[in-house]
Amino acid sequence: MNTTKSKRKSFSQIATFYAVVAAIGGFLFGYDTAVISGAMGFIRDRFDLSAGMLGWMVSSLIVGATIGAASSGVLSDKFGRKKMLIVSAILFVIGSVGSAIPTSVTGLVVARMIGGLGVGMASTLSPLYIAEIAPARNRGRLVSIYQFAVVTGIFVTFFINAAIAGYGDDAWDISSAWRYMLGFGIAPGLIYILLLLFIPETPRWLMKQKQEVRALDILERMNGKEAAKSELHEIMNLKEEEAASIKEVFKPALRLPLLVGVILAILQQITGINAIMYYAPEIFKQTGAGTNAALTQTILVGVVNFVFTLVALWLIDIIGRKALLLIGSVSMTICLFAVGYGFHSGNMSGYLILFFILLYVASFAISFGPVVWVMISELFPTRIRGRATAIASFCLWLADFVVSQTFPMLLEGIGTSATFWMFAVISFIAVIFCIKFVPETKGKSLEQIERLWESKR
Repeated sequence: MNTTKSKRKSFSQIATFYAVVAAIGGFLFGYDTAVISGAMGFIRDRFDLSAGMLGWMVSSLIVGATIGAASSGVLSDKFGRKKMLIVSAILFVIGSVGSAIPTSVTGLVVARMIGGLGVGMASTLSPLYIAEIAPARNRGRLVSIYQFAVVTGIFVTFFINAAIAGYGDDAWDISSAWRYMLGFGIAPGLIYILLLLFIPETPRWLMKQKQEVRALDILERMNGKEAAKSELHEIMNLKEEEAASIKEVFKPALRLPLLVGVILAILQQITGINAIMYYAPEIFKQTGAGTNAALTQTILVGVVNFVFTLVALWLIDIIGRKALLLIGSVSMTICLFAVGYGFHSGNMSGYLILFFILLYVASFAISFGPVVWVMISELFPTRIRGRATAIASFCLWLADFVVSQTFPMLLEGIGTSATFWMFAVISFIAVIFCIKFVPETKGKSLEQIERLWESKR
């Protein structure tokens, strides 16, 4: 009995190692999310940007990410998940180098788009890779490592930004600090490239390429011989077909899982999380906080996001995906309404507004943050998983672009309170959607989830 437990632990450690390496793509995503919030003010002053141009500079990376996410499905179906993860890391490094050296805002925007290509590809392929390689019993926890890597990137980068900004005076910050902030991304990008060389291709992709021997070898490394044979048998028992074309993905039989995945991806973004992550210092300044206090409060956002994502890693395979989505979206709705009321009435102290923003971030971190990435990596049948995941990720990044581009203009146009109330209404819509349409996938193999959708036809 002890020998069996020991072997299972050893196999789990191997799968966890592969998941952690793949999830570093999330760290790159988190780094770019956080680094721009610290560099934004200096870049605005350096290039004298308007609200619209500031939004464009921030969201230019997201344009690249949207293209990267859209292309990743077809490319990974053809060349493999691992190879395209390596390509994504190379693009991120090129973008980081380019972001550190531009002499014009145009050069900065182009470099951020190139880096965005890598981030968008990794955002699709990292959770997809983990879902295809993880055992069913702890797939939720392993895929959630991706979101944990995202918030770790955010958490670490807030401190890097503060350290770099504190190194020189205001003039140095405007001329040079932002270059070091953006250029520092070269380090995690290079580390990611090196570590990716030590992980295998996913067994499900290998099976699609008719490479059963290699697939079985990888499954045995992670699950042991008996469990590997059982899982391979289950994969082979499903009707194997060529990867679906984009047109086929939209056929009625496949439309429901695609619709659920896409709407979840969009809701993750339009409930306002990246408005806070990208523009946190500017929001806190509106509560009366000074520059240093705003940066300190932004670090608190990173700490809360980090801690409660850890909580989600523990809960996701215990409570389940749907329950966490419901708990989180209800709490997010209440918090966003309270933040809007605080800005509207003027009677709520800055610290109380900070409290509700932090509670909102905590609610997101245990629900829509990790759970959506898990679900869009496991909802789709094997033959459309690459393309369908890419479509969902494309929609996620497109929604992120809309939020990041329009948020400064919304603050100027309809005001802070109305903007947060708009996010509150969207969060309430998310509650209704999750109740009616989102299935529970906890503890089910990818093949069992595929049969679940077949039963709903």
